[in-house]
Amino acid sequence: MASLFSKVAQFANSPKGKQMIRQATDKAQQVANDPKTRAKIDEVRRRVQGGRGGTGGTGPVR
Repeated sequence: MASLFSKVAQFANSPKGKQMIRQATDKAQQVANDPKTRAKIDEVRRRVQGGRGGTGGTGPVR
């Protein structure tokens, strides 16, 4: 019996699978280029990269 991964790989290499991957890629690019989405990403990036006003996330020194 084929493993789940090999079944997914077979589907991804089929014409229908390639079409679905292409559609998903196009949609992802549209979402990523949307100004509202980019603003959300930038906001999260600011919070994660040091929006806490501390020493960069190293924690208190004892």
